[in-house]
Amino acid sequence: NEWCPPGHGDLYAALVGSGKLDALLADGFKYMFVSNSDNLGATLDLKILAHFATSDASFMMECCQRTENDKKGGHLAIRNSDKHLILRESAMCADEDEADFQDITKHQFFNTNNLWIRLDKLKEIVDKSGGFIPLPMIKNNKTVDPKDDASQKVVQLETAMGAAIECFDGASAIVVPRTRFAPVKKCNDLLLLRSDAYVITPEYTAVLNPACNGVAPIMAIDSKKYKLVDALEAATEGGIPSLVNCKKLTIKGLVRMTKKTSFVGEVSITNTSDEAKFVPAGEIKDKGLDLTSATGLGPLKPTLVKSAPIDGQKPGTSGLRKKTKVFMGENYLNNFVQSTFDAIKATGTDVSEGSLLIGGDGRYFNDDAIQTIIKMGIANGVKRFWVGKDGLLSTPAVSAVIRERGPVWQKAFGAFILTASHNPGGPEEDFGIKYNCENGGPAPEKLTDEIYKNTTAIKGYKICQDFPAIDITTVGSTTVAGADGSEEVTVEVIDATEAHVTLLKSIFDFPSIKALLDRPDFTMIYDTMHGVNGPYAKAIFIDELGQLESSLMNATPKDDFNGGHADPNLTYAKELVAIMGLDKKGNKIDVEGSIPSFGAAADGDGDRNMILGTQFFVTPSDSLAIIAAYADSIPYFKAQGGLKAVARSMPTSGAVDRVAKDLNFDLFETPTGWKYFGNLMDSKALYGGKDYTPFICGEESFGTGSDHVREKDGIWAVLAWLQILASVNTDPSQSLVTVEDIVQKHWAKYGRNYYCRWDFEGMDKVGATAMMDKMRADTASNTGRVMGKYTIATADDFTYVDPVDGSVAKKQGIRFLMADGSRIVFRLSGTAGSGATVRMYIEQYEADPTKLDMDVAAALEDLVKIALELCKIGEYCGTETPTVIT
Repeated sequence: NEWCPPGHGDLYAALVGSGKLDALLADGFKYMFVSNSDNLGATLDLKILAHFATSDASFMMECCQRTENDKKGGHLAIRNSDKHLILRESAMCADEDEADFQDITKHQFFNTNNLWIRLDKLKEIVDKSGGFIPLPMIKNNKTVDPKDDASQKVVQLETAMGAAIECFDGASAIVVPRTRFAPVKKCNDLLLLRSDAYVITPEYTAVLNPACNGVAPIMAIDSKKYKLVDALEAATEGGIPSLVNCKKLTIKGLVRMTKKTSFVGEVSITNTSDEAKFVPAGEIKDKGLDLTSATGLGPLKPTLVKSAPIDGQKPGTSGLRKKTKVFMGENYLNNFVQSTFDAIKATGTDVSEGSLLIGGDGRYFNDDAIQTIIKMGIANGVKRFWVGKDGLLSTPAVSAVIRERGPVWQKAFGAFILTASHNPGGPEEDFGIKYNCENGGPAPEKLTDEIYKNTTAIKGYKICQDFPAIDITTVGSTTVAGADGSEEVTVEVIDATEAHVTLLKSIFDFPSIKALLDRPDFTMIYDTMHGVNGPYAKAIFIDELGQLESSLMNATPKDDFNGGHADPNLTYAKELVAIMGLDKKGNKIDVEGSIPSFGAAADGDGDRNMILGTQFFVTPSDSLAIIAAYADSIPYFKAQGGLKAVARSMPTSGAVDRVAKDLNFDLFETPTGWKYFGNLMDSKALYGGKDYTPFICGEESFGTGSDHVREKDGIWAVLAWLQILASVNTDPSQSLVTVEDIVQKHWAKYGRNYYCRWDFEGMDKVGATAMMDKMRADTASNTGRVMGKYTIATADDFTYVDPVDGSVAKKQGIRFLMADGSRIVFRLSGTAGSGATVRMYIEQYEADPTKLDMDVAAALEDLVKIALELCKIGEYCGTETPTVIT
């Protein structure tokens, strides 16, 4: 939190120390006008400038006639010893003199801090005084944390720029109208300025409403309850009351106001209870109201629960993931949710407008977390919630709902997604939470940094503890009103699949896909691994495309993914892999009976995919390249004139690069994290830059998608492959063109990128970090190093400069780029629930048509040995055996 901000008297030291004063004088500048940034009436008035210039004054202060609202402000006086004008601030006044100081009949004029200064005269004083201007010191009693009166008491020393008036011979002061003074120093001022007592002129200056007849209403709202802006924001969440006809408003205690209230004459409001009470709508004229015993909000009453920072709440590229029991611990989830609400409101998001979307992959603790977020959302000002039926929403479906669901006045401003993606679920496994913004994409780094910062300083969270639990098993709306009738909250349980399925139907040609699926020589199997994609698969393949239930497997979501690891790769999707005639290394195995023509798998939250043909595995990198090459077979791209751009994460193989070069697509290599793709998709819409859409992107970690949403989309990739297969199988009388046929044809044209990823899961984080640091330190010495038949042309730590917003992402992976185009890459994953995951990526390009059918392990054997030698993972982490190879 802030501590010891500089006093504005430091302006002069800054001008001198920076050389700006000398530079201005050298450029011929003679006069300077300076004012407080919070004075909205301080404009550069040419008439006042002309008066200052002709008066030959060295320094001129603008003053206004004091009123009750200004009695604590600094005022002018004349020093008896030399008849110089001096400025007296309240902090400079002895306690016994406070009554005289605030006597507006004795001291009639106060300093607006609109100052006019002769720069040449300022220079003379600075030179005469030895390089500074001698200002009187002001002592202020403060606390270390201005938001906490109980924190350490301190003395703050500062100076005021207006106090310089006593240093100038020939200084003067002029009285100006109140239009020159519209300050916002305290909540009194802010409430008045936001009300109809002020109006905005055509010149965009704030001036007192003419209906006030030149006299601003006197504001006396509780300085302890409304010391900080947050408290005023909460009090005026329902709007700003009318003050134009008010003479004096006094508020003692916590209240909630509305724009439907008009204060007339002298009004006082009192509330000695600990709950903010509602000020009635309508005209309140010349009366006092005691709201202490008035009915409160009942189930909508917010409570502030004390808490303290909990270590380790820094979100990774895909949110915050920890063991489920950690999230179930005291205040863990609550702290993170409150920190997120504080962060999104600080960015200007009005959470009282639109809807907050909530859903997850259905893992253990999902439903309890949803109820907590609803209760905390209400306490933080959210008025409407959308919750996926049964608490389920796939990650891409969340993006689709945010972007597509209406009506406009209810559109989601953001979403909490409760997922740890492909990590195992259950009481002993992992849980996660992430926030997506109004564009449907993950929170940008600026926002996640702010969330983390908030978690390190949190002192409490807001929650409506008496709000009833919502039945999330049935589609429909529940509206709960406050006991006093002043507010109501609506929680709508929505169909989890509707928006996403509708969007996908607009992207693909479902009739042609159905024709493929209905062919007697075509069969498919889609394994959703007991994750969230089960209902989406049923809605698409059973309800829309008329396929048999047997085309789906593990399609019922379970909170522990049936004890499995819902990660769609050759290791964890072993049941599907075996059905497709492969082992966990992608080698063919003998299978009794027929093998499906097409197989696919999804992860826990539905954003990843694995594509298989009959006894054939399609690497994610090849999948991305082939979808890009066949993009015109998908109506969404063809109807928009074709694909414009493609992007891949840095560790993903360069297979798509060759397609981009051949078809003249813009190409981007980004860090791992879908938010980087989202920036490129929104280049024009949000940043006014080049339009890169329609757009396809992907990661080697089985994530593929396009600009239809701002997340990777597993079921989209499955439909994209089926659309491609449908486009090359239009004649049912011809033999089926298979997945393998398509891939082999692609390799024949573009060459093959032999590629694999080794995952070392659950590594000691200290050892893994030390290993990465050592490779990072050795990049210079490794550049040019010859290892076997390979020469390391460049060793570096990947840095990405975003071409859209200019942001820089450093330390995104250690790269060893070989002279022949081969690559070795190492990353330390930040999304594992416990321990560290070291990812090692190996890639070798082969253009020779006689070498396109090599065994992957054999093709990469030499590079793997070099990679293990470079990282020395056996020394740092105690093993050279990966958990998973893909």
